[in-house]
Amino acid sequence: MRNIFLIVFVFITVFSCKPRSYGELVGVKKKNFYDTKPHGMVLIPSGTFVMGSSDEDIFSANSEVKKLTINSFWMDQTEISNSEYQQFIAWVKDSIVRTELAKLAISKGNYTSVKDLPNSKNEVFDDQILNYLPLYDGDELLADSTSLTPYELYLKRKSKSDFIALYNSTKDASDDSYHYHLPLNRDVEVFYSREDYPTTDYVALFEEKIYLPEQDWSKGKRSINSEILNYRFSYEERLKSSDISSGIKSNNVKHQVVNIYPDTTVWLNDFKYSYNDPMHKLYFSHPAYFNHPVIGINWHQARAFAHWRTKIKADFAYPKTKRNYVQFPKEYRLPTEVEWEYAARGGLESATYPWGGPYVFDERGNFLANFKPSRGDYASDGAIYTVEVDAYPPNDYGLYNTSGNVSEWTDTDKDFKAKNGLLPYKLPDESSKKVIRGGSWKDVAYYLRVASRDFEFADSARSFIGFRLVATNIE
Repeated sequence: MRNIFLIVFVFITVFSCKPRSYGELVGVKKKNFYDTKPHGMVLIPSGTFVMGSSDEDIFSANSEVKKLTINSFWMDQTEISNSEYQQFIAWVKDSIVRTELAKLAISKGNYTSVKDLPNSKNEVFDDQILNYLPLYDGDELLADSTSLTPYELYLKRKSKSDFIALYNSTKDASDDSYHYHLPLNRDVEVFYSREDYPTTDYVALFEEKIYLPEQDWSKGKRSINSEILNYRFSYEERLKSSDISSGIKSNNVKHQVVNIYPDTTVWLNDFKYSYNDPMHKLYFSHPAYFNHPVIGINWHQARAFAHWRTKIKADFAYPKTKRNYVQFPKEYRLPTEVEWEYAARGGLESATYPWGGPYVFDERGNFLANFKPSRGDYASDGAIYTVEVDAYPPNDYGLYNTSGNVSEWTDTDKDFKAKNGLLPYKLPDESSKKVIRGGSWKDVAYYLRVASRDFEFADSARSFIGFRLVATNIE
């Protein structure tokens, strides 16, 4: 028995030790990783394809034919829907409300010293606004912090002087940027109903800033002030060759603020002589259209959505581990024009449409996409405006509606021209005109071709332009 214990001990000792290099080049040992399939996406395999029109292009939209090799990437199976975009709006709205509540809490008193801070539960409960103070991880939390209210956490920290410094540095209620370096407290409930407002501060904030005045409500329905729905984000602009020759080593970090609410007036502005008032009023908000593609989104708003989608996934993925494996979150972005065409072809060489054939209907006469079949005729394909994002059969990669329904933003400038070779990419944002692809419900069949190009100004929103995203690993 003693020998058995000795053998087990030796076995555990040998196999639990870290491998030694013995002076050899063995590389750095790191944790393995596991890749995850992003929800609603399909993997587009790497490959080589011929980009451009394989037949006569009467409009010369794609006069050059290029042979290109491209790496694999993930792509949304469908266009981004109204429901998915509303999740973005709900998150931004919640962040703004919590920011304003936190600013109220910070400006509640003249906190210039430790003795000015409330030091009892009663004071906290008497003024619930204090529960919305932003999180501050400059000090180490106590072990029992999970059972405390947010404000009690501050009172229990090792150093109250740092908290005072925090107050003094962020007390200016007009400063809209402080919450980008102070995490918001999302564990405290926000009361949106008038009947539940706990304090007069709530009333003033929601009725004067978050929601429109009652006289501006549409049909008596309480309406949010869409002008406050601004999303701030940073991004890296790819270096130009002139930057590199000038000695610039890293990409330029730029900052942008984008109002993210869709422009629902596009239904009226795009078709001035059509009765599209019901679409203007209902398309984005009515449940009947939740699975339809979001429209009225300009190029900048689409990029803001991609940044937010990357953020919420990274916030979830980074702290998570699976045994000895690490999950790598994805970077979501608009596809380049090359990526879009490669994916839309579905692996079919020299195909006119994603389904391969030269016709826009099958052998039974059923239309294969949502478009404008002939002059003045929008209805014979089964839809007058948009359809559900998963309507019509997918291409061989599993992508729906790459032709028709809505045209889609790409991350490529109008004047960009790919050259034969490996992994073509776009130049930095030099043009305000961005390529859109796929054709839409209001376009004739020509624009449904996988090689057809069109463009729109980046700051323009249309009733026939939506988007879908691609994803690659961040690290």
